[in-house]
Amino acid sequence: MKIVVLDGYTENPGDLSWKGLEQLGEVTVYDRTPQEKVLSRIGDAEIVLVNKVQLSREILEQAPAIQYVGVLATGYNVVDVDAAKALGIVVTNIPTYGTDTVAQYAIALLLELCHQIGAHSDSVKRGDWTNNLDWCYWNSPQMELANKTMGIVGFGRIGQKVGQIAQALGMKVIANDKGIKADTLAGAKMVSLDELYAEADVISLHCPLFSDTEGMINQESIAKMKDGVLIINDSRGQLVNEADLKAGLNSGKVGGAAVDVVSTEPIQMDNPLLKAKNIIITPHMAWASRESRARLMEIAVENVKKFQQGTPENVVNP
Repeated sequence: MKIVVLDGYTENPGDLSWKGLEQLGEVTVYDRTPQEKVLSRIGDAEIVLVNKVQLSREILEQAPAIQYVGVLATGYNVVDVDAAKALGIVVTNIPTYGTDTVAQYAIALLLELCHQIGAHSDSVKRGDWTNNLDWCYWNSPQMELANKTMGIVGFGRIGQKVGQIAQALGMKVIANDKGIKADTLAGAKMVSLDELYAEADVISLHCPLFSDTEGMINQESIAKMKDGVLIINDSRGQLVNEADLKAGLNSGKVGGAAVDVVSTEPIQMDNPLLKAKNIIITPHMAWASRESRARLMEIAVENVKKFQQGTPENVVNP
C-alpha cells in the first residue's frame, strides 16, 4: 500500500526513524505540506498520515484512493471525520503517548512561574550577581507550593498525573471533570467548577476543547478566582479568552500565567498575551520530548498495522 506522511517534521525532525512504517508499505514523507499541495501529494495513496494538515470534505472527496487517515496527535479536528465516515475512510488518533511528558511540562511551567529561574540565570550571566552588594538577590517574588491548592480542570490521564506530582510537592489537589462522578479520585477532591475557581491557588487546564470549554478562562471566571491566582495551560489555546487573561494579568488579579498553547498557532504578533504582564509563553512544545515522540511513532505504526489487518484501533469515527 502507498503511505504518505504530509507533515512529519515535528514528529521526527531527524532523531527518530520511519523504518517501522516503511515495513508496511511504500512510504513518502514530507516535512511540511502547504494546503494547496495536499491533493497532489496524496495522489493515489491509500494511507495518509497527518499532524496539522487540514483534510476537509472537499479534499477527501477528491482523493478516492484514501482508505485510512492516521492523525499523529490526540486531537483530530484537522480531519472532517463525518465526511471521512460517509466516504468509508477510517480515521485514528494517538490518545495516550504524552501523558508523562505533558504533565511534567505543566509542572515545569508552574515552577518557572514560582521562581523565574531562566530570568535569574540570564541576570547572573549579565553580571548582576558579580556587581551585587549582597551575597544573594532575587528579582521576582518567590513562591512555595507546599500547602497551596492546585485546581485541575480535566482529570483524565494527564490531569491525574499532574495531580500526583502536585501532591508530591505538598499541594492539596481539587479537580473538576464532567465525566467523573466520584467524590475523590487519585487523591483529589472532585468539586464544581465554581468551587475550583474560588479555592485554587493554581489552576491547570487539561480538558478537551468543546463548545462548553472554549473560552472558559474569561472575565467572568477570572472574577471568581482568588487574587493572585496562577494559571497554567498546556492543553488547548482556545480554552482561554486571551484578551480577558491579559486584562487579568495586567490588573494583578491573576498573579501569573504560563501557556504552551495559544488560539492561533504559530502565535501572531497581535496576540494580546504578548503584551501581558507576568506571563510565560512557550511554542507548543509540551509534547515534544524524544521519549514521547518515540511512543507516538510506535503507536502510529501499530495503528496502521491494525488497520491493514482489518482490526483498526483508536478509531475516532466508528
